[in-house]
Amino acid sequence: MQGSPVYRGLADVVVTTSQITFIDGKQGRLIYRGYDIRDLATHSSFEEVAYLLWYGHLPRPEEFARLKERLTSLRTLPDGLGAILRAIPRNSSPMEVLRTAVSALSSFEPPEEQKPESSIGGALRLTAVLPTIVATFHRLRNGQDPVPPRKDLGHAANFLYMLSGRLPSEEDARILDVALILHADHELNASTFAARVTASTLSDLYSAVTSAIGTLKGPLHGGANERVMDMLEEIPSPDKVEPYITAKLARHEKIMGFGHRVYKVEDPRATILREYSRRLAEQRQDRRYYDLLRTVEEVVHREKGLYPNVDLYSGSVYTLLGIPKDLFTPVFAISRVAGWTAHVLEEYADNRLIRPMAEYTGPVDLVWTPLDRRTG
Repeated sequence: MQGSPVYRGLADVVVTTSQITFIDGKQGRLIYRGYDIRDLATHSSFEEVAYLLWYGHLPRPEEFARLKERLTSLRTLPDGLGAILRAIPRNSSPMEVLRTAVSALSSFEPPEEQKPESSIGGALRLTAVLPTIVATFHRLRNGQDPVPPRKDLGHAANFLYMLSGRLPSEEDARILDVALILHADHELNASTFAARVTASTLSDLYSAVTSAIGTLKGPLHGGANERVMDMLEEIPSPDKVEPYITAKLARHEKIMGFGHRVYKVEDPRATILREYSRRLAEQRQDRRYYDLLRTVEEVVHREKGLYPNVDLYSGSVYTLLGIPKDLFTPVFAISRVAGWTAHVLEEYADNRLIRPMAEYTGPVDLVWTPLDRRTG
């Protein structure tokens, strides 16, 4: 198909229809199933948002009660998976561990959970158990015993509890809950698209989510908030921000946490996380990261006209919540698994094998020669 338009990275190419998430990049709006992210972050919980993504409507009281009971009952790791986590080298990256654990988990699930028509069970299972996987490996690598999940805690609070062994404050749990809501879905980002491609072959949901995790592991998709924190560690004080940023720009280096392929204005998730970063900084009486970020934001916008994205402030929020930097991307997965699985379910419901084309630019009409006559 030489001569056809080529859209590198599928930029601006519409490849499917979806009722899950709408992004208005010009107005800076993010909408899950008709609900603005600002309203969901103010009034909802992660569990409610997961239900919304899966079922297309907010749960009624009895539906929410059943959802919470089911999620909490699925938090415990199968014994075999626990043994795998104990056998994995302690110096493995948490994303490597998560990818391996999700792939292995499917072997411990009932066969009926592998069928596309019953994959909501797998969606519930994965959403419930990913926090346990991440927290368990984190404690094992630090020579600590894993902390069993508690059924009386919400999704975010339980993760913080399993990570540290201490009950989080209501405020800390709520802040992480909001962060999970904000990261739960974002239309056809790279990892979600990878999950839908896998699902379009009618492979199982666990394979689709393993594909998504492998995609999220790449530094051009996940991990930007880690690099924001790396940047902040290199800047000693707010008065050093401007020379630091201008020097990076002069070297044509990317400033992490700014710009977006879809948003042309400020990412609405960044607006919300900025406020939580400030609140945590004041509660902890530690404004270092927040003050640096505000100054970085001012300089980058003045010099390049760029707006912050979700990654600029999320790392400072996680750090002040006591979450280690190399767990930032696994926390992203703990949230985004709700969106990944919602997209897989939608793909199964109206499937067509995803098979794009490439414009061939190599040679044609080469003449084969025997091996002993090939030179140069």
